[in-house]
Amino acid sequence: MKERERYVNRDLSWLRFNARVLQEAADSSVPLIERIRFLGIFSNNLDEFFRVRYASVKRMHALKGKKVKAQLGGWSPNKLLKAMTDEVISQQREATRIYDELILELKSEGVEIINEQNLTHSQQMFVRKYYVEKVSPSVFILLLNDRREFPELRDKSIYLAIKLIQDADPNNPVYSLIEVPSELIGRFVILPKYGKHYIMYLDDLIRFNLKYAFFIYPFDRIEAHTIKITRDAELDLDNDVSKSFLEKIEKGLKARKIGDPVRFVYDKELPKDYLHYFKGKMELDSFDSLISGGRYHNKKDLMKFPNVGRKDLEYDKLEPMYHPDLDLERSILGVVKEKDVLIFLPYHTFSYVIRFLREAAIDPLVEQIQITLYRLADESRVISALINAAKNGKQVTVVIELQARFDEEANIYWTEKLRAEGVNVISGVPGLKVHSKVTLVQRREGKKLVDYTIIGTGNYHEGTAKLYTDYHLMTSDTRITKEIRQIFEFIRANYLQFTYDHLIVSPHSTRQRFLELIDQEIENAKAGKQASMFLKMNSLSDYDMVDKLYEASNAGVKIRLIIRGICCLIPGVPGLSENIEAISVIDRYLEHSRVYFFENAGKPKCYIASADFMTRNLDYRLEVSVPIFSQSVMREIRDHMEIIWKDNVKSRIHNAEQDNTYRKIPGPRIRSQMAMAEYVANQLKRGGRK
Repeated sequence: MKERERYVNRDLSWLRFNARVLQEAADSSVPLIERIRFLGIFSNNLDEFFRVRYASVKRMHALKGKKVKAQLGGWSPNKLLKAMTDEVISQQREATRIYDELILELKSEGVEIINEQNLTHSQQMFVRKYYVEKVSPSVFILLLNDRREFPELRDKSIYLAIKLIQDADPNNPVYSLIEVPSELIGRFVILPKYGKHYIMYLDDLIRFNLKYAFFIYPFDRIEAHTIKITRDAELDLDNDVSKSFLEKIEKGLKARKIGDPVRFVYDKELPKDYLHYFKGKMELDSFDSLISGGRYHNKKDLMKFPNVGRKDLEYDKLEPMYHPDLDLERSILGVVKEKDVLIFLPYHTFSYVIRFLREAAIDPLVEQIQITLYRLADESRVISALINAAKNGKQVTVVIELQARFDEEANIYWTEKLRAEGVNVISGVPGLKVHSKVTLVQRREGKKLVDYTIIGTGNYHEGTAKLYTDYHLMTSDTRITKEIRQIFEFIRANYLQFTYDHLIVSPHSTRQRFLELIDQEIENAKAGKQASMFLKMNSLSDYDMVDKLYEASNAGVKIRLIIRGICCLIPGVPGLSENIEAISVIDRYLEHSRVYFFENAGKPKCYIASADFMTRNLDYRLEVSVPIFSQSVMREIRDHMEIIWKDNVKSRIHNAEQDNTYRKIPGPRIRSQMAMAEYVANQLKRGGRK
């Protein structure tokens, strides 16, 4: 089979994932405000796609040869760029249709979005005062003319493209730009209630006040249309050996702000002469996506759309639950010394991870804490606990990844803050991103040091802990803790090489170990033994791993895949993948945990991991997959996987058509995330695992 028949291109597969997010916005069973916010998630995802993936393929266009096509699943860069743009335009049209539909539904619920053209007199007075007091100090007017260099536009912002026209001289308009200060003020302005609730876009509030902003200019008409630029977000680092890694990151961040444009989105009503002006000044070429749209852009702001109506317009809040093995009156380290504990986010509270660190910070017998950090919350209690430990005389080592995409500036800030508090900070590993999520606490018990560890599938981030499904395994099992200690030794001294008997660690052994585990299933199938795999991940895009799963399918291994995002594998193809089924679940939480089950002839092996089956996770990052030795924890994870597999409400099938067909299973309706919440609640009622 040709590559384009054998694999789904990763970028087109990602766009189909974002189409599943759009399905949630279109789903009438989802509460109205949540549907609006899903539109925001869709838009935010699309922004990142252009900043990263579209930009990468555009760079590849400058390269030639079979190697490039192989990386793109048989596609040439120029054809792929066109296919991506066509798909995006189609999705944008659908998003606009859904948006218009939701605004009408919102109006029927007593919440109306109004613009500058339909304000009552009292609303006009409110909007004028609001602009003067809160908005105008943050508004910067950029005048455009040929005597001045064209300004560098920020790719996270939207701009009003202003055109001032005199009827006596219509061919010589004044052009200018206003950056809408939504990050400072918020995109939505709630107007005083008058019978119903009214909300106004900040863009329109500025439009209403343009005559005041430009009062010194003679004009008869003002036109204002929204534009938005997206830039290449690749972080290019120089090779200047005289600079520290931190300095190189800071320089790369400055360069990113003026990266090459890859997408220009504009109001379809923007006059042609103004569009031509922008194309010339910004040097937009044929491989930049020029996308016309409606009146409003940066719909990512819809993620924070306010609910001024009823509570039933949002999801019922599901408060995180307590863990049956942990309570406030017992030492977490004491419990973990006796048994493995699995924290399942967001169903369990993330506060257990904080408590683990805070207990270690004040325990007089704890001597050392080591942790890897990739993304952190703006108000990080993890950082507070680590600083507390350092102030109490603990030896604290924090490995913080400075190249965490789009979190580089935040991580530079945390690096400097931790160092100022006496914490030993290691800024990653040269040539590798440290993407693992591990913590190691060493406690003096008698004459020996006893290790306690947390290994997770997701970040130590209080915000995402409420929205992402993730596992954090707490254990003192020496088979695991000894090798976690070796990982931190490798981070400190990269020349040291270790053989891991239990952990699976990238870049040392992840690809090879998983290939060996799959090969074992192939051998078992050929020998007539029990052979199956049940794998859950965010993305499956490494073509060699896809081929190995095809090989296993042809050997008779039954394979079930739960893949939220990119899936380059095509299930159910006779002679290729007829023993493979694959689904994706999109719901109120982001499915983020990675789980790998291997039947192993009736002696199952289970791993939870920070790594997906993506080339970067397998070969170019520091990742950790941890075996689950506790049989009760393994049963618990298996139960979770089976619940997801039974989902017939929010699961879609991966197939060759990539049409996101909802999975139909006869029987009662099972919405896995709600069923999972019930499972965890029942577990708590029972007071422990059975």
